[in-house]
Amino acid sequence: MTIEPASDDLSLMKRIAQQDQAAMAALYDRYVSTLYAVAFKTLGSAQESEEVVLDVFAQVWRTAGRFDPAKTQIDTWLFTVTRSYTLARLRTMQQTEKTAIDTAEPLLSSTGSDPIEDALISERRDQIQIALAQLSDEQRQVIKLAHYQGLSHSEIATRLGLPLGTVKTRIRLALQRLRIILNSWKPD
Repeated sequence: MTIEPASDDLSLMKRIAQQDQAAMAALYDRYVSTLYAVAFKTLGSAQESEEVVLDVFAQVWRTAGRFDPAKTQIDTWLFTVTRSYTLARLRTMQQTEKTAIDTAEPLLSSTGSDPIEDALISERRDQIQIALAQLSDEQRQVIKLAHYQGLSHSEIATRLGLPLGTVKTRIRLALQRLRIILNSWKPD
């Protein structure tokens, strides 16, 4: 006897509602590639798409017990949740990029005294904006708070409600990523 995918999905959801990690792994394996593709098509970023997929499955884990199969099919619900998280992340990425650009502008403004220096500053500002856009939302957020608002790691942790170690890790990873990106643009 063959199990229909929809009934198998429902069985998995019921088991996930009981905190069955094996069921979660099975549902994840079944849908991860498709949900990733949906997110990537909109976001164009592997890192951001992976974050969306993780957020989707975290929500599945939290809310499996409230899922109502009478209202929708599981695959339809997963695609809807993925689309919602993807659009939210896209809006956040766009807003964060705009904020970073707006905030960086005064810090990198030209002196007006040397046209060559002004051109170099302008080029570097553009490179920084492009590099910032390649960070995850979480990394951009801590970099912005640390470098544009001058907050300490402890102040960032308090403001975001995160453990201090998480903040330090995000800043360290963001700075490493920025260094790699910006160094790749230097002439050899």
